[in-house]
Amino acid sequence: MDDRPIGMFDSGLGGLTVARALIDLLPGEDLVYVGDTARFPYGPRSLDEVRAFASQITREMVEEEGVKLVVVACNTATAAALEGLRYRFDVPLVGVIDPGVRALLSVTETGRVGVIGTVGTIGSGAYQRAVEARRSLTLSGRPVTLTCAACPGLVELVERGETQGDGALVLVERLLAPVREAGVDSLLLGCTHYPYLARIIGEVMGPGVVLVSSADETAFEVRGILSEAGLGRRTASAGSQRWISSGEAGAFVRLGHHLFGPELDQAEHWEPPVICRGEMP
Repeated sequence: MDDRPIGMFDSGLGGLTVARALIDLLPGEDLVYVGDTARFPYGPRSLDEVRAFASQITREMVEEEGVKLVVVACNTATAAALEGLRYRFDVPLVGVIDPGVRALLSVTETGRVGVIGTVGTIGSGAYQRAVEARRSLTLSGRPVTLTCAACPGLVELVERGETQGDGALVLVERLLAPVREAGVDSLLLGCTHYPYLARIIGEVMGPGVVLVSSADETAFEVRGILSEAGLGRRTASAGSQRWISSGEAGAFVRLGHHLFGPELDQAEHWEPPVICRGEMP
């Protein structure tokens, strides 16, 4: 058994959807969450930049916070950096792409599935490769047709707290046009920010489309790893949460409290060291 905390990071507040699922499933575990709000959004950045940020935050968590497992609760960072992080750090690392794809392929009936994500995530091809590798796992046995759509601007809506309203609806309608035209029956919200827009996305896609989030499936994967490795927390008392922001902590708390709930009532500031271009992976 292991009383060290679980580490989790995202470019901002989107990973709170994964944090909520993890706290609900594993209420006895301590959690350290880093929101890299000073450098969000990751989606438009180069993959090398995202890799450097992810490595920097993971090192902080492992070496300074002493975490026992790291959840990369950001689709762009998972796509860009997860495999490299697993090579460089001697703790289990869990991303959100594979769990999301498993959930997506488990609910489709027609085999026509969609993924929406940031420009960086969709452009990396990570979801395309993950679906291709798991086509045999569809429960319906039908061939899988994947339609992907990059959705620039949605992360910024969430980070500004603009999850409702006509402006958000118009943007979502325009960005989701490719997956609507493809006639998908299930749509993976391939960014941890997007569940906060689920009401509008559901309205645009219609009642015949199942919206899939990777948050719950990621939490199940973490639970399985802790169980298999004997890393679960020994005490049965409720776990604690620490919230850390690379940006302004007060702003992180104000919006985080609104999106997440009363548990997020204070945050610490972390100043990431400047990364020189020569230090990029």
